[in-house]
Amino acid sequence: MKLPRTTLILILLALGLGGFVYLYEIRGATVREEIYEQKQQIFSFAEDDVQSLTVKTKKLTLNLERSSESSNPKWLIKSPISGPANDAIVSYLMDLLVKGKSDRTLSTPVKELGEFALDQPQATINIILKNRQSHQLILGKSNFNGRFLYAQADSAAKPDGNINVLLVSTDFANAVNRELSEWKQPVDNSQKLPGLSTPLPTPTNGK
Repeated sequence: MKLPRTTLILILLALGLGGFVYLYEIRGATVREEIYEQKQQIFSFAEDDVQSLTVKTKKLTLNLERSSESSNPKWLIKSPISGPANDAIVSYLMDLLVKGKSDRTLSTPVKELGEFALDQPQATINIILKNRQSHQLILGKSNFNGRFLYAQADSAAKPDGNINVLLVSTDFANAVNRELSEWKQPVDNSQKLPGLSTPLPTPTNGK
């Protein structure tokens, strides 16, 4: 049966509208979500890209470098002492740097950075990649409810003169505010105590 021309036009319009809704609402939402996720990522490098880290807190400046050997540990402390690093502690920090996201971004005049304690930060993390590119994360104080830290990442001023202030996880503070002893490779206490140098005498029956 041949459809009336008006009905055919309406069907084509409905199909076209359905295609538009799919492309804009469904497919478009996926693309917008990907863009949103990219904007939230603090850094874009991978863990294997990192060659060295410098962690500076109010109590300690620690220099870490990836080991050139494939065996454990993967990380070495270069200063203030020399020795193997605690891979679990370094990996915890690396995971935050690679996967960490910003909850929000605030465009802030440079003169107001002191309000976030970014002029005298609690910690600064300098990252050097294998390709010699450098990145930096500056950690300020907690926000009003203590859920996030104010931070700056690669904080060059924008054309309007403002700086992007990020809200990042408080896990960053837990990761870097450590004693030097925590950064060192733990001593293996699983070794058995040495045995006696001489055997005990064999008991007798008194004869």
